Order: sequence, then structure tokens, then C-alpha cells
Amino acid sequence: MTELLNQALILKDLPNIATWQNNLPWQPFRDGVEIYRLYGDNESGSAAALLRYEPGASVPRHTHTGFEHIYVLTGSQTDQNGEHQAGTFVINPPNSNHSVVSQAGCIVLVIWEKPISLWS
Repeated sequence: MTELLNQALILKDLPNIATWQNNLPWQPFRDGVEIYRLYGDNESGSAAALLRYEPGASVPRHTHTGFEHIYVLTGSQTDQNGEHQAGTFVINPPNSNHSVVSQAGCIVLVIWEKPISLWS
């Protein structure tokens, strides 16, 4: 679970998040996708969060202005580079773009160096 210790956010037992995910205060993010922010707001500067996708949920095409790091904790998600199963670490470089869908649902840890820009 999470603990705040000396200004540090500690997420314990992250590989087993499926067993304790409902203890987190998830917030709506996109249709079928919830967010638990670790730091930042992804509108200015860096940010990190856990994203929880319901089966069939997606995030629309967007561009990364900085690096994006994704670690798939449960389930799988798919983008233009293929399907990424639990245990996969994905790095999207600056100026790359993609959309994401999770057919079966998933939880990912995502770290953004800089804000993203949604396509219109």
C-alpha cells in the first residue's frame, strides 16, 4: 500500500497491485480510465501516476513533448508498437505519438518528463 514517510511517497508491493488496488483513491481520467496521481498534474513539468484501464478502454492519440516511461503492472495494453503484457517497460521518446487501448484492462505506472499534447 502507500505510506508517506519523510516527504517520500512509498508504494509497497507494486507487482501485486491487483490485490490492493481498491485501497487507492482513483479519480476519473478518460472514459474507462482512472488515475491515481503520484506527483505533478501533467500540465506543467514532470508527473507520475498509476492508470487503471477498464476492459476496452483507450486513451486517444497524443504527442509526447518529453520522455514517457510506462511499466505495465497488470493485464496488457496495445499501441502502434504492439501489445505490452504485464512486466513490460515502454519508453516513448520526445515528439513521438500514439494512442493506447487495453482490451482486457490493465494497470500501468506512467512517468511523464513533460506534459503531453492531445491531437484534435
